[in-house]
Amino acid sequence: MISISRFAIAGPLFGLLLCLPAGTQQTQPPQPAQLPPAARITVSVNEVIVPVTVTDYKGRFVSNLVAGDFRVLDEGRPQRISFFSHDQKQPMVVGFLVDLSNTSKTHWTTYQDAIKELIWGLLPGDKRYTGYLISYSNDAEVVVNTTLEGDKLTDAVGKMKPGGGAALYDAIYKACSKRELVEGEPYQPRRVIVIVGDGHDTASHKTFNEVLELAQRSMVSIYAVSTQAFGFNNEFKDILERLTTETGGHVEYPLDSLYKDVSGYLSTPSDEGNYALKVGTGGYAAEISASIIKAVGGIQGEVTTQYVLRYNPDVDPEAKPKLMRRIRVEVPDLPGVKIRARGYYYPNAVPGAPAGPNGQ
Repeated sequence: MISISRFAIAGPLFGLLLCLPAGTQQTQPPQPAQLPPAARITVSVNEVIVPVTVTDYKGRFVSNLVAGDFRVLDEGRPQRISFFSHDQKQPMVVGFLVDLSNTSKTHWTTYQDAIKELIWGLLPGDKRYTGYLISYSNDAEVVVNTTLEGDKLTDAVGKMKPGGGAALYDAIYKACSKRELVEGEPYQPRRVIVIVGDGHDTASHKTFNEVLELAQRSMVSIYAVSTQAFGFNNEFKDILERLTTETGGHVEYPLDSLYKDVSGYLSTPSDEGNYALKVGTGGYAAEISASIIKAVGGIQGEVTTQYVLRYNPDVDPEAKPKLMRRIRVEVPDLPGVKIRARGYYYPNAVPGAPAGPNGQ
């Protein structure tokens, strides 16, 4: 049995997370190659990649598990883990999808700064990390194609102005099909998408189900920083939740609990409303900024400190073939932890799609 005391529990600070020790059985990252011509991303699954986040009951990262601590079940059948890494410098290609609809106007300047921080944090100038930028309002546009240069993305973010509708699903479709690829995707580098928006869609030609399936087939992990304003009901909240949880990511809500730690909330009436932090004041602006930056740090911390498991599916030869196969990841000797990972995958490529690099 594994003793709980054997495991280091990481604190919430991103800076501390970067100092955590790496796991065993790591492979050296591939040497960078020139980006190939644009191609639609397709994957015929011979090996499944499963990024995994493990936290304790307080939400702190459980940081020093090894391959033998995990169990992966494919349709209930135990699998042999063929690759394991907990390297904080795992190669990644990150897509930043930015909502430029009218709903983003309220705190746009603060979100603009936060997006830049997110880009600098995930694209630190290391050749193992590449990224691209897609904006969406009435249409989705690949503003900056896949590149090693994070400054190209931040410069473009600095010129953005919100206004119009929201084509979120088309943005996800373009992230999965209309950008330049990096050799080795989706294994090294692995694929991550970060959405900065509230999840609503008013202008897409693609549907939710289409892009969720495409993201799963493309082995993309989706994260989101919600721009939902405090006190407003968001009927599209479930959209972000499904996009993220079903691909192994999660949503940060920086404005959803803005006043939870503020003494006097709902006890200080005023013309602006019954709030201790009044709109237009320095305290209000500082609280907004701090909450958004904390959310950005949470995304950075998780993406860069995940365990990455891979396995070649061992399928019961007598079983009927399935379009979609369920995955379950467990840490048997730590039943109290929370595990976040993709819940299923598609074993076959997108029907009728042209082949990408290396025949994928």
